[in-house]
Amino acid sequence: MRHPHATGGAPGAWSGPDQPREPGADAVVGRAAPRTGPAADRPAEHRRDELFADAVRGVLGRTGAYGALVYLRSRDRRSLALRTIAGVPLAVMSPFRRVAAAGPLPVAVCFRTGHEIVLTGSEDTMRRFPQLAVGLPYDFASACVPVEHGGERFGVLSVLWPASDDGVPESSRPLIAAVAAELGDGLAGLEESGQSVEPGGEGEPAVVELPPPSSVPTIRVGLFDWDVATGALAADEQFREIFGFGPGEFDGTATSLSGRIAPGDLPQFRAAARTALEHGEVLAARVRVLGPDGLPYPVELWARAPAVVSRGRTHLVGAVLDVRSLTAAAAAVERLREGVFSLDLDGRIRYANQATEPLLRARREDLIGHHPWDVLPWLADPFYENRYRAALLSQRPATFLAARPPDGWLAFSLYPDAHGVTGRVVSAEPLPDAVEPLPAAPPPAARTGVGGTHHLLQLASALTEAVTVRDVCRAVAEEILPAFGGQELAIYTVHDQELQLVSQSGYPDGFLDSFEGTPVDARVPGAETLSSGTAIFFESVRELAAAYPGLALDEMGAWAFLPLIASGRAVGSCILGFDRPHQFTVEERGLLTALGGFIAQALERARLYDAEFAVARGLQQALLPHRLAEVPGIRITARYLPGTQGMEIGGDWYDAIVTDGDVTLVIGDVEGHSVGAAATMGQLRSAVRAFATGGDPPDQVLAHTNRLLLDLDPGLLASCCLVRLASADGTARIARAGHMPPVLRHPDGRTEALYVAGGPLLGVDELAAYPVSELRLSPGSVLALYTDGLVEDPAAAIDEGVDRLRAAMARAEPGEDLEEAAERLLREVGSARRVDDVALLLTAFGRAAAGPTPPSV
Repeated sequence: MRHPHATGGAPGAWSGPDQPREPGADAVVGRAAPRTGPAADRPAEHRRDELFADAVRGVLGRTGAYGALVYLRSRDRRSLALRTIAGVPLAVMSPFRRVAAAGPLPVAVCFRTGHEIVLTGSEDTMRRFPQLAVGLPYDFASACVPVEHGGERFGVLSVLWPASDDGVPESSRPLIAAVAAELGDGLAGLEESGQSVEPGGEGEPAVVELPPPSSVPTIRVGLFDWDVATGALAADEQFREIFGFGPGEFDGTATSLSGRIAPGDLPQFRAAARTALEHGEVLAARVRVLGPDGLPYPVELWARAPAVVSRGRTHLVGAVLDVRSLTAAAAAVERLREGVFSLDLDGRIRYANQATEPLLRARREDLIGHHPWDVLPWLADPFYENRYRAALLSQRPATFLAARPPDGWLAFSLYPDAHGVTGRVVSAEPLPDAVEPLPAAPPPAARTGVGGTHHLLQLASALTEAVTVRDVCRAVAEEILPAFGGQELAIYTVHDQELQLVSQSGYPDGFLDSFEGTPVDARVPGAETLSSGTAIFFESVRELAAAYPGLALDEMGAWAFLPLIASGRAVGSCILGFDRPHQFTVEERGLLTALGGFIAQALERARLYDAEFAVARGLQQALLPHRLAEVPGIRITARYLPGTQGMEIGGDWYDAIVTDGDVTLVIGDVEGHSVGAAATMGQLRSAVRAFATGGDPPDQVLAHTNRLLLDLDPGLLASCCLVRLASADGTARIARAGHMPPVLRHPDGRTEALYVAGGPLLGVDELAAYPVSELRLSPGSVLALYTDGLVEDPAAAIDEGVDRLRAAMARAEPGEDLEEAAERLLREVGSARRVDDVALLLTAFGRAAAGPTPPSV
């Protein structure tokens, strides 16, 4: 048994029954044993955990933060595992024990990019990382810093502060970076010694206890060795001080000690000594010691008789604890008429005063060690657990009312710090004078806590952003595998009463080929879970092999087969595999079954979207030119790329129209991403072609098209840039309607953006004019017309994107073909995760045409 807040060690930890420790400074019990041998002799995981513990203690002690977490990469680099936590309830962070490295949470983004991520509060978190706000909807500030050494990135150090106007203290950021760098150096040293730093298996994160605040009352411990036969009593300095002996006053005898004990407690003291001699030990025997002022104060006696001889036990070795400060504090709290209780970081009740019993109508022995929402059914609503979490994560007091059956109302107040929560409870109306006898506490109610519902919210949040079947499958893999510790995931959909694989992750190459086209009524678990509509779980290979003899198996050790059913319709099945036997709890089974419903609804929606998208994209492609015009001395090529987010069709278009030996180059962009935008694009392209073919100059072509768009009134605007290029001398006449400026590369390699005069967007003003600017291209010049999807970047001004295009055109190698140039510009200028569609029209003047060039779409 260990007494909290003891300055020495807990009594009872003797080195052995026949080898009592001599009292003195070297006999302080409970002090950590010194490390022996070089650090390399300790297991790698122990050295790693020591590094983590030192890091979280160091960062909390130096930055004013209340919580710190260390995430470490998994061996397959697909996820980050929570390895050490301090100042934050592990239960609250349970949904985040494993985080997908490719996911949208700040820990994952920090790990992928190597950049520090600072969040100033709940609003900042909601704006930048909404999925984190779904899982932890509390107001706190945080910082994530990569743990790395050289080019090796091991994980992330995450630190939490109470929310404030200042957010993360600016002075703390270099301190966190220094701690993270020191941790990275230590982990690199482990790797250099041939040790693996990645966690293996499903070990629990280490919870680092923080030292108590300096204001917490402490307990002094004095050690003694008493020879009962002779009366000799050896005692250390702390013992002598506890009993009020000044220097030289203690003569080393039990008789001298008896004079310091309150006369009324001497019989109890002697009885405790006899008990220790007869039974071998005595625990927490309390007596009073007379202070210098004659007033008594309490001490606790802990003793053991380690030596046994033929005449019986003759020695007592033990400790005396000065508990006056704690006793006074406890007595004061016990005298209060309002309920006072304390919760540890995990929300379990560690103390409750006497007044809590009639208020909560529960006995203290039934409360201690349990969550209040587990033993008090009327607190089982997740709202109350959420109030506790909100207090801890925000480090702000929280209050709430609760209805205690049959007709009582209680007001709770929670006061958090980094060690837990102190609670206060009072009646919202006067208590009756007579309180009924207290019944025994009911068994804990079955409930799904706040943490258990997080995965539902997290996946639902990810699926709301998923549009295509591919998006849905990627979201499921990124959320479910790390959340449940799975290694394999396969998603099948039903087509013509057969299962077709649409996504898989983690399976050996070719393993799933034999299951392709399995009938939905086949006797395999992936089909039977769908026909029965019930999830099937196998916790070991033996269970699966017994249920389905002869079924092909890989190296997994447990499986979950989930039916994907939406609105009563069989959509498909989802298979989750674990690399070792896995016991599925009741909560996990229910949670995975519910997740199957989310996945089914998202898949059904995505399949419908994909079908509609294929039709709409076909329409859009049909509206774009399949071949570009052929003009001697002019070479033209084009590229069109759809957006990658949302995958909706857009209104970008391009064209090249031959007019009297010249060529009119056109590029435009109708606002929006919809079938309506594509239809409007087709009408405008036809109008421009008709007006240009009729011989209208560029300004009149745009003016006529502008009035046509207003007459059509589709509710959309459009931009357009039109260039009429003379093949004979390279004269270019340019008109713009709110469109991006063309970029010109001269024969000597110089590039410039042609910010020529222009008019407003098409569809704004019926009387708008579109001025024409004229310039002459030299042989060997290349002109680029493009839509804003090529150069836009949410993090930068649009002009910076134009400069990127200009610089990329200047980097052309001698002799670079126009087709090669178009591909290179898309790679170097465009974004891999572009939101908008991209159209690019490149024209080279003064080079012999090598035949017609079909546009690349």
